Amino acid sequence: MKLQHELERCLLDGDWLPGQTVPSERELMARYGASRGAVREALAGLRATGAIETRQGGRSRCCNLLAPHLQLPLAGREDDVEFQLQVLEARAALEGAAAWFAARRASDEELGRLDREYRRMCARASASGGQGEGTLEKAKADLQFHMLIAQSSHHLLVSAFSELFYNRYFNAIYSVLSRTLGRLGRYPDGIAQQHGAIHRALQARDAERAREQAQAHILYTRDLLRQCR
Repeated sequence: MKLQHELERCLLDGDWLPGQTVPSERELMARYGASRGAVREALAGLRATGAIETRQGGRSRCCNLLAPHLQLPLAGREDDVEFQLQVLEARAALEGAAAWFAARRASDEELGRLDREYRRMCARASASGGQGEGTLEKAKADLQFHMLIAQSSHHLLVSAFSELFYNRYFNAIYSVLSRTLGRLGRYPDGIAQQHGAIHRALQARDAERAREQAQAHILYTRDLLRQCR
């Protein structure tokens, strides 16, 4: 049971993320100085509690621990502007918390991964004068950047809820961007600038600034959507 508790701590601390492959038995034996039998018993305990799942012939993966307990509402309302505004307002709170924790807790390696993703996003946006990607690709790239921030927060509830929230409301978030681009005819200049401000605050490990910029970024998008009604 002691080893199982050690592995559960990896989930609680956000070291193992939803959907991530669990280290192999050999890796766990070496890391914890445990026998194969002890490792298998600990993994079986995690499977029994729904913390991990193993598909036939494959490696074990971490489960989203909130998924069995959380049903997010209002399927089919993706094009409803009032609902989209609520999604953005909820995102502002969620993004602010994720950025604050990530600035304080992300490892140097995770900050490096965020930096690389930010630079890839900038490079894609500048391709062909910003016309290299369609609206769907822009929405996916945007959420990938924000999801990496949540995963770097090392906060179980923030990262788990972010994954469920983004998966559940991706169509609503995509519709917001599509509606905004349709009205303005281009990608809003402020969004790229705000991504840069969030990125700089994270790299500087300035938690308060990261939270402020993350919230301002989402509320800016909310205000653009209000103008499109």
